[in-house]
Amino acid sequence: MFYHVKELQFNARVSRPDPRFATLLLEQFGGGNGELKAAMQYFTQAFAARKPYPEKYDLLMDIATEEFSHLEIVGATITMLLDGINGELKDAAEANPITGLNGKGAKEGLIQEALSNPQFLVLSGGGPVVTNSQGSPWSGSYVDANGDLSVDLRSNIAAESRAKIVYEYLMKFTDDPYVHDTLRFLMTREIAHFKMFSAALDTIQPNFPPGILQGDPRYTHTYFNMSNGVDARGPWNEGQGPWDDGEKWEYVQDPIRHVVDTMGEVDHKPDGVKQSQADVDKKDKALSRERSTEVKKASSSKDGSQWSSYPQTKLTSPMAIEQRQK
Repeated sequence: MFYHVKELQFNARVSRPDPRFATLLLEQFGGGNGELKAAMQYFTQAFAARKPYPEKYDLLMDIATEEFSHLEIVGATITMLLDGINGELKDAAEANPITGLNGKGAKEGLIQEALSNPQFLVLSGGGPVVTNSQGSPWSGSYVDANGDLSVDLRSNIAAESRAKIVYEYLMKFTDDPYVHDTLRFLMTREIAHFKMFSAALDTIQPNFPPGILQGDPRYTHTYFNMSNGVDARGPWNEGQGPWDDGEKWEYVQDPIRHVVDTMGEVDHKPDGVKQSQADVDKKDKALSRERSTEVKKASSSKDGSQWSSYPQTKLTSPMAIEQRQK
């Protein structure tokens, strides 16, 4: 159940109208890395987590709801940056161009913005629209929800990273101290969410590789030198890298020769890997049973199931439908 509180989470303010920056800020309203994308992504992911991982459901719903709060902050800021325009557009009896902006330069700037993104002002009438800064409409394809928390939480970490850097870039395009305060708050919450998702991922063990099935040990530790010229080496292609003790990267200097010698990788004998295919198969089966049991145990009920109890006094979803005494 959602309940709207009229006070914004952060006191959004602007010093003066700025239609140009309002257009840029649409990126965080209806863009691919914006607040609506984040809210819908975490909201969608939460459903698959509800029964098997109720604590992660709580996390995802809390952050999704906060992202809706941030969407409201961004929308309010855009509207204030367009202050005065709505009233001018409503003056339908007058044929005069926009006069509510101070100075000829401001008016010309508004006209230029209208030419670059005509739908923003012509269709919105001085409020935000669900598009990015170029006028492309928001799309459900922005949402990543795979039903596996080791995948979804990594998607969320990446989403928070991208949103953070967009706010960082946006601050370069305005000198309004009040708008800076708002952007800094929103940017900082992306950092906090990054940490929350990282901590949640750490509670899922094992969580690498993402999903359940392990990789083929013939290929997991191999780095192919696929470019000509000076070669770069580092912990991503030499030494132990991220692997367990006693393991290491296998650097293939000449990929063409290697592919021919191994009959297209079929006869590749890995170097630096301790696990055999038999070990991998055993781990695949064990982890498959463990994760499957978790989900089935939390979801199975002979008498049907319901999403919530009333009142909701525990995190877990009721296993069976509760019948009220008449």
